[in-house]
Amino acid sequence: MKLTWLNLDTPFPPADQALDDPPGLLAFGADLSVARLAQAYRQGIFPWYAPGEPILWWSMHPRMVLACADFAPSHSLRKRLRRIEAESAGPTPSVVVKVDTAFADVLTGCAAPRDNQNGTWIMPEMQHAYRAWHEAGSVHSIETWMDGKLAGGLYGVSLGRMFFGESMFARQTDASKIALAYLVAFLRANGVAWIDCQQETRHLASLGARPVDRAQFIRHLARTVDEPAPPWRPGILNLAGELKPL
Repeated sequence: MKLTWLNLDTPFPPADQALDDPPGLLAFGADLSVARLAQAYRQGIFPWYAPGEPILWWSMHPRMVLACADFAPSHSLRKRLRRIEAESAGPTPSVVVKVDTAFADVLTGCAAPRDNQNGTWIMPEMQHAYRAWHEAGSVHSIETWMDGKLAGGLYGVSLGRMFFGESMFARQTDASKIALAYLVAFLRANGVAWIDCQQETRHLASLGARPVDRAQFIRHLARTVDEPAPPWRPGILNLAGELKPL
C-alpha cells in the first residue's frame, strides 16, 4: 500500500489504510495547525516524528486504550490517594491536583529528555502546536502540586466525550499517576469512557489499559467526539471528579 503525501488541503486517507511496516504509519506532510490536528484526532490519527523528518501521521492497530472503568491503581497508590483526599480538607494540603493552571510548564516537563533517551519527540514545533490548541480550548493539563511546587502531570486532547492522552512526567514519586487518577475521576463523572493511549506500553497496561481493534476505536470516536465536552476550566480537582474553580 502506498504512503499518502499530504498537501495543506489534502484530506487524510482512511485510517485502515495505514501500513503494516512500520505499523500504523498512514501519511506524511501537511502542517500542525489546530484545524489539521482536530481533523486528525477525530479520525483516530496523530502526529509523531523525529527531528529532520517530515510530519508523520499514524493510526495504530491495535490501539491502546484505558477504559476509565478499568483504571487499576496499585495498592500503595490507592492508599496515597485516600491520604491526599483526607488531607485536602485541611488548611494547607501538601498535595493538590489542578487543571490548566500551568499548561506551558507541564508541556515543558513532558518534553524534557527521559533517562536512557536521547532527545524528545515533543519538539519545539509540536509544543507550539499544542499550546495553540490549548489556547483554542481543546488541550488541557492535569497538574500534581506538592508543597506548592509542580511535581508532575500530564496533558491531552479533549474532543466531545473522548480524551486523548499525550504525555506524562514526574519529578516526584507517583506525581504523574496521581494526576492520571484524578483525570480518570473527572472523566468518569462527565461521561467519558475511554482515554486514548495510542501505543502499547507495559506501564499503561499495569494501570488497566488494554489494546482494542482499530475499527472498534474508530467506531467509538464516531459516537463520542461530537457529544458535549466536560466542563473544562482552570480549577482544583477532587477524587469525586468535581472541578472546583480557583
